[in-house]
Amino acid sequence: MRIGSAPAASGNLAAKPSMDRSRWHLRANAPAVLWLVALVVVVLFHRNIPVSSWLMVHLLLLGAVTNSILVWSWHFAQALLRGPTPNNRAMVARLVALNISIVVVVVSMVANIWLLTLLGSIGVGLAVAWHALVLGIRAHKALPSRFGPTVWYYVAGCLLLPVGAGVGAALAAGLTGEAHVRLLLVHMSVNILGFVGLAVLGTLMTLLPTMLRTRVADGAEAVARRGVVPLLAGVLLTAAGAGAGVLFLCSVGLLVYLGGVAYILWPLAKVVRAKPPTTFAPLSAIAALLWLLVGLIWLVALTFTSSGWESLHHGIDAVVPVLAAGFVAQVLGSALTYLMPVVLGGGPAALKRRTAVLNQAGWFRVALTNAALVVSLLPVPSLVRVGTSVLVLVGLAWFLPLLAMAVPKKSSDAVRAPRAPAAETEPGAKAPSTAPASAGYDPAPRRRLGQAAAALAVVVLVIVAGILADPQALPGVTGANTGQTALTATGETTTVEMSMKNMRFSPESIEVPVGNKLVINLVNNDDMVHDLVTAIGKDSGRLYPGQKTTVDVGVIGADIAGWCSVAGHKQQGMVFSIVATGVPPAAPATPGDGMDMPGMDHGPAGPPAVFDFMKEPAAGFTAHSAVLPPLPATAQGSEPAGTVHELTMKVTEEEREVSPGVTQKLWLFNGTAPGPVLHGKVGDTFKITLVNDGSMGHSIDFHAGALAPDKPMRTINPGESLSYNFTATRAGIWMYHCSTMPMSQHIANGMFGAVVIDPPNLKPVDKEYVLVQSEIYAGPQGGVADLAKIQADDPDAVVFNGYANQYKFSPLPAKVGERVRIWLLDAGPSRASSFHVVGGQFDTVWSEGRYLLDGTDPAAGAQVLPLAAAQGGFVELEFPEAGNYPFVSHSMVDAERGAAGVFHVEK
Repeated sequence: MRIGSAPAASGNLAAKPSMDRSRWHLRANAPAVLWLVALVVVVLFHRNIPVSSWLMVHLLLLGAVTNSILVWSWHFAQALLRGPTPNNRAMVARLVALNISIVVVVVSMVANIWLLTLLGSIGVGLAVAWHALVLGIRAHKALPSRFGPTVWYYVAGCLLLPVGAGVGAALAAGLTGEAHVRLLLVHMSVNILGFVGLAVLGTLMTLLPTMLRTRVADGAEAVARRGVVPLLAGVLLTAAGAGAGVLFLCSVGLLVYLGGVAYILWPLAKVVRAKPPTTFAPLSAIAALLWLLVGLIWLVALTFTSSGWESLHHGIDAVVPVLAAGFVAQVLGSALTYLMPVVLGGGPAALKRRTAVLNQAGWFRVALTNAALVVSLLPVPSLVRVGTSVLVLVGLAWFLPLLAMAVPKKSSDAVRAPRAPAAETEPGAKAPSTAPASAGYDPAPRRRLGQAAAALAVVVLVIVAGILADPQALPGVTGANTGQTALTATGETTTVEMSMKNMRFSPESIEVPVGNKLVINLVNNDDMVHDLVTAIGKDSGRLYPGQKTTVDVGVIGADIAGWCSVAGHKQQGMVFSIVATGVPPAAPATPGDGMDMPGMDHGPAGPPAVFDFMKEPAAGFTAHSAVLPPLPATAQGSEPAGTVHELTMKVTEEEREVSPGVTQKLWLFNGTAPGPVLHGKVGDTFKITLVNDGSMGHSIDFHAGALAPDKPMRTINPGESLSYNFTATRAGIWMYHCSTMPMSQHIANGMFGAVVIDPPNLKPVDKEYVLVQSEIYAGPQGGVADLAKIQADDPDAVVFNGYANQYKFSPLPAKVGERVRIWLLDAGPSRASSFHVVGGQFDTVWSEGRYLLDGTDPAAGAQVLPLAAAQGGFVELEFPEAGNYPFVSHSMVDAERGAAGVFHVEK
């Protein structure tokens, strides 16, 4: 029985030369390699790619790994089973169907089209179920063979994947709360532990000894027959427990699965002990199995210690990337490194060359990947975590250029006299001296240690560089002006349990004897992101709901202030104090101390923002479009109403110019302030998906819809999304905005927009504009809105559509005799508006649901449209002659600081 390649009788390849087998494997494995390349691109540029966290996991697991499992389970089934095999054409059809479905899933997730996600998930499930059916029939009809039962690992895993694909589609529908967490655990257990775990463990029972060029351990055949039972039982118990909401049953299922893994690894451990690995492939495979054990133990601990499903959520989110990088990615690289040289053919010389290429720097790569992954999981400064994560990517992705170097460049490379029998091993028999690994790159012991030491040195250098770039993160290092007095350390430690909930620290005051070291065990029990920052520079980093960390504040010598540095949270009262006992009283520590310490919410220190309202924007400036978007084609005309509007609103945090030469770090809906204008009619339905790609919690509140705010208007944390559906039942220009506290700061920093719902029987006009008035309370240059200015109602500028005086420099066009409608919204957050067109008179005025003037009385007119904060309406007029007609808020102090523009009227 052959493990290194398919047997000679291989369907329609039975009588064809090895060149055909080489071409088959090159084509069959190409999709997996392309998905890996796409993964590297997403990791490198993830900040600019939608749903990047989802993509990073699924390009590996759904794209690369699913393809590889189908290809290599087909390969090993032909090697392990005796009897005729099905034709390869059907296998090609399955791979085509699988990859088309994966593309549909990926595109639909990026575009947020759930129906396509559902269709793609169904396609993935059907393709893999088809594969399971073919393998099951093949295994059932095959003659008995020594390791033939391992094919049932592939069958069982492939039957689980359709379930996981369906659960994934349900997760993509936007489920939240406990339902989301429970389905996430089902998804993970069925897909990673079931589909991937069964395939990997079933394969390595024979492949790992083959890599090591040694016999399988005594009794391995019995383990192969029985091992699938506890693995499958563990997956089903875990999934059933999550589905039923019984956390204890999940713990039992994970323990059963862990026992099945230990049962299978025991004979493999004997093999490794007798023949330690010397080349990359077995070394990487062993490291992957160790990470599988780490991940399983971690999951068991999480399910036993979690107080509920919500607290389990972020624990699962932390474990999945570890299993993906440590277990799945390493074992995939290991298997392809060993198998590709064998199946590409070309004779002993080509085999030796390819194996040597793929094993280059093997010990360095394995040591780099695993050491960096360990460090990235520790409570290290964020810069260190980023640097080590990059090293993990380098160590894993190194395989791709090596594979490109090893692949035959011309057909002659693949058709040299094949000597397949010499390159293959009968399970249980000692590998001959001409087996593939003997021709591989096997460095001397000194070189192996040298490579591993070099990798560890690189990891240490990255750690040191990360700490030097952020010295405040180094334990024992404090700020230059800490207020700490000279003292003698007592050698004792004061440990405090602190929680964060409802915008408060508990306890809010901590007493610590002078000279004691303070350690804070911190947990975020709130429903939004928080952190802990002290005036001496010690901080916790951002904590998501349910996350915990330990903050070593150091030796205490004086009173110290602390706060949450998420924008606005400190001003909302999220502060605490450390009181040093046993010293003479000094100036009291206040929440305002340390305003220039790292992490404060007013943004990076910088020069003040200086507004010059006479200054013109730089060349190339483009004003925010004030044109009202047209109604969708399906909503035009008076009847019928009921158009469905679907839109994804993505929250980002970007530095933008708000006045010539003045930049602020704004929080934006879909990249603009104000956000996109939505336009519809009474009876229309709006289906909004909010995606938080920012660094703190955000939300959205649509005044145009009437519904209970509890769920659709809740704050979501970075990386999360929610669905907000409402039906417009009343006409008007309605405000939408972020309602996360402090709401005034979120609105002032750009998180607002307008929904225009046309009144019934609204007459057409020649031009229709939308102007949203808002205030700018500038922080330092490049900073965020200053909450103190907001609370004092002291704006630096008042603007239309987010930029001071922009329509003075880019006037709004009109023509003499044209009827012009101007929709107005006062987004505030605080100041009123009094819209006036200099030289113009309004014959139609509509405000907050009613006509003040309907245009039917030629003797009636109005000079202003007065609006309080969050009010809106529209005015209509015709310009009598050509010229420039300024428009302003007739609260003149506001007009003089940016709330002004011009209509340029031509004949």
